[in-house]
Amino acid sequence: MKIKEIKNMGQPEKEKKLKELKVELLKSKAGASKTGSSKIKEIKKTIARIKTIQVSEKKMEEKK
Repeated sequence: MKIKEIKNMGQPEKEKKLKELKVELLKSKAGASKTGSSKIKEIKKTIARIKTIQVSEKKMEEKK
């Protein structure tokens, strides 16, 4: 998922996507020995992107 896509989402959508990714991460970790870790890395990066954007949006709101 790209940063532009995340920025275009509303706050409820971001929260929902974050929950979905966390569940998917748990499932991927369970099957990591079979599939490899490339998918796990991508999920972690997407989670980090969403959280980073959420923090930056909160800071922008506090400045206003």
